[in-house]
Amino acid sequence: MSVDFVSTRSDQQSAADARKLFAATFDTEPEGVWAAPGRVNLIGEHVDYAGGICLPFALTQVTVAAMSRREDRVISIASVMPGGTEANTFEIDLSEVGPQSPANWAGYAAGSVWAAVEAGLMPATGFNIALVSDVPLGAGLSSSAALECSVALGAVELATGKAPDADIREKLIACCIRAENEVVGASTGGLDQTISLLGTRGHALEIDYADNSTTQVPADFAGNDLAILVINTNAPHSLADGQYASRRGIIDQVTAALGGKSLRDVAQPVEKAREWAVTHTPDTDDKDDFLNMVGRRVRHVVSEIERTAGAVEELKRADFKAFGVSMCASHASLRDDYEVTCPELDSAVDAAMEAGALGARMTGGGFGGSAIALIPADTVDKVAEAVAAAAADNNLATPEFLVAVPSDGARRLQ
Repeated sequence: MSVDFVSTRSDQQSAADARKLFAATFDTEPEGVWAAPGRVNLIGEHVDYAGGICLPFALTQVTVAAMSRREDRVISIASVMPGGTEANTFEIDLSEVGPQSPANWAGYAAGSVWAAVEAGLMPATGFNIALVSDVPLGAGLSSSAALECSVALGAVELATGKAPDADIREKLIACCIRAENEVVGASTGGLDQTISLLGTRGHALEIDYADNSTTQVPADFAGNDLAILVINTNAPHSLADGQYASRRGIIDQVTAALGGKSLRDVAQPVEKAREWAVTHTPDTDDKDDFLNMVGRRVRHVVSEIERTAGAVEELKRADFKAFGVSMCASHASLRDDYEVTCPELDSAVDAAMEAGALGARMTGGGFGGSAIALIPADTVDKVAEAVAAAAADNNLATPEFLVAVPSDGARRLQ
């Protein structure tokens, strides 16, 4: 059966399209054009906010921001999202940006500028911004972080006259997290912003949140005749609907109650978490169900951190068979213990494995979005067709696909 692959522009074409939108909207040329990528997380899900280890890489699919400074403090934005033709526009004075304002798509851009000003990285000034993107929306590939990071990088460079160095990039990570958490109101642990700003071509990035250290890990899939197939299930996906926040809330509460900076600091965390839950069961909940739920949530976090540490070593020694096994174990934990998968994600993973994948798992926050599969490079079409057929057989949304290649992080294009 026929399958749909995501269309991806070259950097040159994306920059040209962003410039065209800018000129049509603001009747002048931009001062510069910046890009930031989406990401896939190979393994290490729902542990970034728990002091864990994650292993993402940056995609070739990017959000591009053509930008110029304004003489006032107004942030004026025009945006054409993936597959669209009509521009969405939004305008807000910088003085009006802050917690829950604007709590919509424009908040990712305006919030990044606001947070950079708040952090003292740039003076308060307005911008005209034109955005185009090839990062699929709602796919769990971090289209929001791509938007935040492209705008933040461009804003700081324009406002200061200097390209952000490594130290400023690190600080911009926190600014983009504030934009998402405080301005838009979507909970995020920082993985997405970190890889979008720090990604390196040909590498995944090990992020250890115990000490916020990062390590570039060679990820030569193509050189080993393998590919990472991303499967956008087209199931609805949102991190602002309370499901993500509710799980993070449990982990945050348990960690604080047990006195550790993370659950990695706690001996017998699952047992102690259940003991904590005995005296913290909400009046509306069945006590046994609540105890079991808390135990499962903590077990996922603890096992996923250990699993990811092992997977990093597997990738370093190019043991892709073992890496695939770790991917599958991760998905099972996310499905059974953290309960963040859905029929579309489970169908995609199961079909990919039956079609010959070495490993497969959901990626991102879950509740929809995307799965990834580690497959022989010459089976891309075969696996995609099998996944699409399984979705059709189960009356699920028609998925779309892309082959993910480890790529560079946020950068100036022109």
